[in-house]
Amino acid sequence: MAIMCKNRAMAEFVHPDRHHVAVLVRHGMLVMELGIVQRLFGQARSAAGEPLYEVVTCTLEPGLVRTDSDFPIPVERGPEVLPEADTVIIPASLVEYEPTARELTEPLRGALGLIPEEARIASICTGAFVLAAAGLLDGRPATTHWRSAGDLQASFPQVAVDPDVLYTDDGRVLTSAGVASGIDLCLHMIRRDHGAAVANEVARGTVVSPHREGGQAQFIRRPVPEPRSTSTANARAWALENLNRPLTLRDLASCESMSTRTFTRRFRDEVGVSAWEWLTRQRIERARQLLEESDLPIDRVAAEAGFGTAASLRQHLQAALGVSPSAYRSTFRGEALTRQAG
Repeated sequence: MAIMCKNRAMAEFVHPDRHHVAVLVRHGMLVMELGIVQRLFGQARSAAGEPLYEVVTCTLEPGLVRTDSDFPIPVERGPEVLPEADTVIIPASLVEYEPTARELTEPLRGALGLIPEEARIASICTGAFVLAAAGLLDGRPATTHWRSAGDLQASFPQVAVDPDVLYTDDGRVLTSAGVASGIDLCLHMIRRDHGAAVANEVARGTVVSPHREGGQAQFIRRPVPEPRSTSTANARAWALENLNRPLTLRDLASCESMSTRTFTRRFRDEVGVSAWEWLTRQRIERARQLLEESDLPIDRVAAEAGFGTAASLRQHLQAALGVSPSAYRSTFRGEALTRQAG
């Protein structure tokens, strides 16, 4: 159902019949994120061809706003636009990478206080730190760029951080992952407001997918934990050279001349996970490498990584990354390289 604008006199927004989106930018803003919001909401049209949103950009103190590029951007509007907004979007800033970003400045706190209680609030990338510092994410699911997810969780333990998804929607408050996931979030909000047909037309006009398969997990490198000691090192090295074989615990234990029980205990003590979990992670990483760097058919990738069948590889990759082998390869190598089923 579309969110209707309020019937009121507009001081800053020109069109009272449109959904009003305010983008609150700060020094160190990421130019691409501002462009995403302006472009996607700006393209949304009704069946009659009328714009459905009005987007304005504001900042804490009007003037030139420094960006992550080699040019500043002039922003004429200040926080006075926020009380008139139906949706407020807070993009990322380079400020979030500074230790002082864990607390709100007084100007930022004051600006957030102007947002109406019924307005929708969303963040892109590390803009989630602003929402968390304001207490808006307490007890809610949230996400941010996967590189910053651990920092967000450590800084704000009351937030339920999910580092794997592209965006979260908890009703009034929404968050998105890294920069380009702002596209996914904006399309989701348009879809929520006006339906799939409108969102799909915006996606077509921008030449992006209306809905991306999977989440951030497929973009995260997950190195297998380094062992704390080396009494099972020979077994690990041998396993890595023989991932394509149907390995057993007895095979691994025999490399160290240990009983299966002793080997199992020592392996977990050294590596921090069971031998089977370690082996599965290694096979997934091997499959990812082959999907990204080779043209091998999916069933051959499955065999080389030790999963045996394409079905088994599909099951494990879906569980670990949320995507199929062919979708993963398409993401990293292009659709033209993925003609085989996966």
